Amino acid sequence: MPPLTSWLLLAILALTALAMPPARAAPVASFDDQREFDYFVLALQWPGTYCQRTSSCCPTNGCCRGSNSPKIFTIHLMEYLLLVFLQFGYLLRLCSELISPSEMDSGLTTMMEPGHPVVLEPVTIRKRDFLKNESELALRVVLESLWPFLVISTLTNALEQYWPSLSCGKPSLCHGGKGTFWAHEVVVGIKTHGTCSYPVFRNEYDYFLGVLNVYFKYNVTSVLNEAGYVASNTERYPLGGIISAIENAFHASPLIICSKDSIEELRLCFYKDFQPRDCAVSSDVKIDMVTSKGCPKYVGLPESVSVADSCTSNLSLNVSIPFDTTNLLCLSVWDAQSFILRYAQTYANIWSFILSTPDTNSYIAMGFSVSGGMVGSSAMVGWVASRGASGGIKQYYLGGVTPNQVVPDKGNLQVIANSTFITLQNSRLFMVFQLQTADPLSSLIFATGSTGLFPAPPSFALTKHLDKVSTRIDYSKANIGSSQGDGNSSQVDGSTSQAPDSCVSNLNLSVPLLFDTTNLNCLPVWNAQGYILRYSQTSPNIWSFILSAPNTNSYIAMGFSPNGGMVGSSAIVGWISSNGAGGGMKQYYLTGLAPNQVVPDRGNLKVLTNSTFITSQSSRLYMAFQLQTNQPLSRLIYAFGPNGVFPSAPSFALTQHQDKVSITLNYATGSSALGKSYMNLKRSHGVLNILGWGILIIMGAIVARYFREWDPFWFYFHASVQFLGFVLGVIGVISGFVLNNQLHVDVTLHKALGIIIFVLACFQVMALLGRPKKESKVRKYWNLYHHNMGRILIILAVANIFYGIQLGKEGSGWNIGYGIVLAILLTMALTFETQLCSKD
Repeated sequence: MPPLTSWLLLAILALTALAMPPARAAPVASFDDQREFDYFVLALQWPGTYCQRTSSCCPTNGCCRGSNSPKIFTIHLMEYLLLVFLQFGYLLRLCSELISPSEMDSGLTTMMEPGHPVVLEPVTIRKRDFLKNESELALRVVLESLWPFLVISTLTNALEQYWPSLSCGKPSLCHGGKGTFWAHEVVVGIKTHGTCSYPVFRNEYDYFLGVLNVYFKYNVTSVLNEAGYVASNTERYPLGGIISAIENAFHASPLIICSKDSIEELRLCFYKDFQPRDCAVSSDVKIDMVTSKGCPKYVGLPESVSVADSCTSNLSLNVSIPFDTTNLLCLSVWDAQSFILRYAQTYANIWSFILSTPDTNSYIAMGFSVSGGMVGSSAMVGWVASRGASGGIKQYYLGGVTPNQVVPDKGNLQVIANSTFITLQNSRLFMVFQLQTADPLSSLIFATGSTGLFPAPPSFALTKHLDKVSTRIDYSKANIGSSQGDGNSSQVDGSTSQAPDSCVSNLNLSVPLLFDTTNLNCLPVWNAQGYILRYSQTSPNIWSFILSAPNTNSYIAMGFSPNGGMVGSSAIVGWISSNGAGGGMKQYYLTGLAPNQVVPDRGNLKVLTNSTFITSQSSRLYMAFQLQTNQPLSRLIYAFGPNGVFPSAPSFALTQHQDKVSITLNYATGSSALGKSYMNLKRSHGVLNILGWGILIIMGAIVARYFREWDPFWFYFHASVQFLGFVLGVIGVISGFVLNNQLHVDVTLHKALGIIIFVLACFQVMALLGRPKKESKVRKYWNLYHHNMGRILIILAVANIFYGIQLGKEGSGWNIGYGIVLAILLTMALTFETQLCSKD
């Protein structure tokens, strides 16, 4: 090679060295003289545990990718400490300790420092070789420095997915801001940097490819999933079971390290031929590796946690916002999807908005509507694509319902230039924009798109939303309302003072309705629960309804039934959560009794679009809707759900009601009545069981114990009264089953006690038929059985009668009445018992 070329290559090499951070000078031994390592350790980490400590995010951060955050074991990446995660047995410090300075030869070796080119194969050059072949040396060093980086780019996608960064807070800080991830992740010693894995891995490309191959071949996540150990924020799994599953799959014991009660790191050990071996470390080697460091008996595998946002938490973004955020008003505008809206009137004609939502790998939208409907509205739409790779925010005009009628970069919103941006932080999207307007439209629409589908150039077409909610907002009072799907719902005024509603009081809602409320008919439809129904025929085929009910932190429902039963009916269901911040309203079709047979967004009711609305005011719910029909069904069902349990996305499943009532309504006269058959059957059930089990059976027992001297009168009276009580009781039990089939309420305990009482009574009847003679040897055993069985029956019967009165909500009258009868019977029994004892 000509001298000029040699010196040119040396000059390039020198300039490259000057551009790098200074490296520590350290002699490295030739591999001919170096001792070998013992084994490999593959350290894997569970992102969900590590991400719980994440306080800041950037799109590159694996903890902050929302639905795309990893839920598998990934190759370990330590924050700030650049350590080989395919570590070497004797840990790596032994590489330097086992090589004495006298064994080392001076030479030139590339250093594996952050920012330096890395070549795992050392270049050991003796001085005399350098003096003789400086041209060949320069070319060799340059080529060996560059070649691994030309081929390692083929592994980029796999390394990003299975060896992710989890700790960076800004893109400039990811990987320490010191070059590419793989160029500085290898530190094979603590005292001396070298290549202790040679010749297993000859260069950096071999190293990373080998790590990935081992990772895929020994797939810990797959093994644990097959054993039932899956990512969960609630489940706790036995540590011994996890270890056994890995041992059975790989025939070697792992090492597990925990953070609190969750697995954070799992290590697999391998021989130099990459066959698994136990991760046992001899006691003379001081290494912090134990079988289950800091692990309890039951451990978790948490999912990556999204850092929740709420109106009680301070807004802290890692990016600068072009307006003051200290005085923003805050509202939870969509509880089911955790949408948080912050806003303020920054200047006379400038309004600032920040919409915070979970990152579900879809677009988010906030629309401003004149009428509350989507058509004719203008919306701000924002998105951050998968893994935070790209994003955007645009205004869209909704000229119709088809995708081609949703036009980008059009609309009636005057957006302030350079005020819009969207950022991903802590697994949440924050969409920021400012509008120039004196007063923004109060009817808002919020929506989410389909997973993984984003607007893209050149058309930036918007796919149909996956879910949406409509809301009316009073900007000055920070009061809101919302609607789910095609129904509207609203919530306002979180006051806790109870203001009773009645038909003699005027309807005075703080939010406007879409129909006239001045001429509504009014009647109480469920006095026990304080339900008030207002209705009217607004036009020939339009009927308007407003149901008023106490806000018991549960859903309320009004069903229209063809036969008075729940099955086959269609119901309007509305709800607002306890803090009044979110709710919804939907139609449900009741095809059966099971929860999965109550189908949302189905039914026979023709609900007018944008007519449904629910609001909370003065501790009462007001549910409004309009139906398109000539004459609504007259048999109505009212119900409310269990406390604190509401329908939620994506299924909007409805839990079984806590209580219900059915009535028949005469729309012309405005009169209603509870179903006579239902009321008569319920009271008949109660009367029969009280007479049978609660009075006659007790009277028969009293006669049998205290009137034996009146033989045989006492026996015939006892048998006759008991048999009559048994017959009435059986009829009462049958009527109870018929009543339960009509009401479909949960009375499991009451029903179970009734069945037990019935079975005991049958045994008593059979005992009477098989009664032995007085002189029989078994007569005393029969007496013991018969007497005690009767006592148990009476105790259960009395308890179940009082419980049934409570379930039937018959009030204190029934309790007092039966209590008086029972007290008389007990007084008689105590009197006769005292006389009997005095005779003895």
